[in-house]
Amino acid sequence: MAEIFAGIGTSHVPAVGAAMDAGKDRDPIWAPYFDKIEGARNWMAEAKPDVCIIVYNDHASAFSLELIPTFVIGTAPSFVPADEGFGRRQVPDVEGYPELAWHMAESLILDEFDMTIANQMDVDHGLTVPLSVMYGQPTTWPCRVIPICVNVVQYPPPTGNRCFNLGRAIHRAVQSFHSDERVAIFGTGGLSHQLQGERAGLINAEYDNAFLDRIVTEPEAQAKVTHTEYMREAGSEGIEMVMWLVMRGAMNPVVKEVFRATHIPTSNTSNGLLILENSAER
Repeated sequence: MAEIFAGIGTSHVPAVGAAMDAGKDRDPIWAPYFDKIEGARNWMAEAKPDVCIIVYNDHASAFSLELIPTFVIGTAPSFVPADEGFGRRQVPDVEGYPELAWHMAESLILDEFDMTIANQMDVDHGLTVPLSVMYGQPTTWPCRVIPICVNVVQYPPPTGNRCFNLGRAIHRAVQSFHSDERVAIFGTGGLSHQLQGERAGLINAEYDNAFLDRIVTEPEAQAKVTHTEYMREAGSEGIEMVMWLVMRGAMNPVVKEVFRATHIPTSNTSNGLLILENSAER
């Protein structure tokens, strides 16, 4: 059977990808951030997952206010980086895994999650930046990818509890797949940030660090946190943090934290990176 052996929580700040694409990752403003994540890249190079499930949100690239699916699974053989208004990122196309993705879609839908199935979908910085964070700039991505897109843009987004339970269903789906791939699951977005209004630029490092602690040790309690609390404490875009709960739900109840880094600010965002490995207990 396939196995989810690790979970990665990471911000998907577009400026991080832009810095890498422009060769500015060693500039004084960026070097401190990239120095912090070197250990995560070393871990990834050793872990070598066959497949990465990446939970992210679309930023009006594949979807618009004309069509707002709550949960989407990408089943295509490949996914092209989206043009977000500045041309496509010069990163490799993303290789999909249709056989596992369709297996997951069937399992999740029969497990009573109403997934939207995307047979063609461009993927934006929400997905490509996490790959860049963990892999740098290879000529091809060294894993196949299954995108899981979550609506956290248009109210109402799914609750943290719904996201956590989706993760549990993903665990069951992957575990029932006939092959023996080693799978890592990403939960992306956040940490605290707000891009508009009177609180534009908001960062709440204390809340972010407490969130990271609770993701590791008290995920079920974190899953009960309301939309209102996320927006009050972490800003309007802080609601993206519910996507980390999909990752955590797909992991075992007891996990081992193997890497953590935070950085303030990247762009105008509190940035977090967390790597968890499964314990034997489920």
